[in-house]
Amino acid sequence: DPKFSILIVSWNGRDVLPRCLEALQNLEYRDFEIILLDNGSGDESAAYIRSNYSEVVLIESPVNLGFAAGNNLAAKSARGEWLVLLNNDAFPEPDWLDVLDRATRRYPQVAMFASRLLMVDTPERIDGTGDALHVSGAVWNRQHRYPAYMADSEVREVFSPQGAAAAIRRSAFEAAGGFDEDFFSYHEDIDLAFRLRLVGHRCLYLPDAVVYHKGSHTTGKGSDFAVINGHRNWVWCWVQNMPAPLVWRYLFQHLLANLFFILYISMKGQPGAILKAKWQALLGLPRALRKRSRIQASRTAPVNQLLAALERGFFLPYIQGAAARKFAREQKSNRQGGP
Repeated sequence: DPKFSILIVSWNGRDVLPRCLEALQNLEYRDFEIILLDNGSGDESAAYIRSNYSEVVLIESPVNLGFAAGNNLAAKSARGEWLVLLNNDAFPEPDWLDVLDRATRRYPQVAMFASRLLMVDTPERIDGTGDALHVSGAVWNRQHRYPAYMADSEVREVFSPQGAAAAIRRSAFEAAGGFDEDFFSYHEDIDLAFRLRLVGHRCLYLPDAVVYHKGSHTTGKGSDFAVINGHRNWVWCWVQNMPAPLVWRYLFQHLLANLFFILYISMKGQPGAILKAKWQALLGLPRALRKRSRIQASRTAPVNQLLAALERGFFLPYIQGAAARKFAREQKSNRQGGP
């Protein structure tokens, strides 16, 4: 059996799959298998894979199952000790799996590893260095749009790996029940990481595990689909996973964050999408509360350990991001001898 099972869930990804699979062919570490689930594509992706990549295990779904259910289905065919999630628009460096392999041996008790994602069209910018979760339930990509030279350069703990390029121990994934398929797409990686943290697992960010990520290739950045799924799902994630002492401590911030995003996204011109997201979140609360009972009953991690992994400055990513971009502009101006 291979050490790593690389899972790719693809929907209408014919234009990006060749580059993704070429990057995997160029990996220096070879003890892996590739499992690609075609999620009901209408662009002949499956036929292309069958004709050109005989080494890829191809699973075809007649309908779009979403990211969560798609990865769960692909994981059932995996033989590796580690599941490595990779988006079809993510292109790893040749030493990516080498870095992951060394990390799994150096940190044998860690169940999740996050990569350093750079924007494929502007690689001098960071797409993310893992995911951050705020005590209110709000989620963001760490260091998103920072200049690449400002990325964390040391291995450090982060809340969750980004699902675009994540390594998760298969035994931990299976014990947690995999992704929550009600999420369909968006923040299912945060939800899974939260459930794993509740039973004591950790996530480390690996700065040398570099992947170039196009981002939102399938769903469109800032689309109504992204708003509805994303802003619905982080409410469910918070309700299902936040331990009771932290629910009561941060309930006001959770409600305030929801109100903030309703106003903010409405002002950006998508009032229908954000209101639909919150309405769907409300309709799903009874189901989320039933899941909560089961999830919290299995919690073994102390509350203080969980709290230490959460963010507590709500505007921190916006303030830090603006400061980082301003600093980068000043540095560029100085190098060019400008004012």
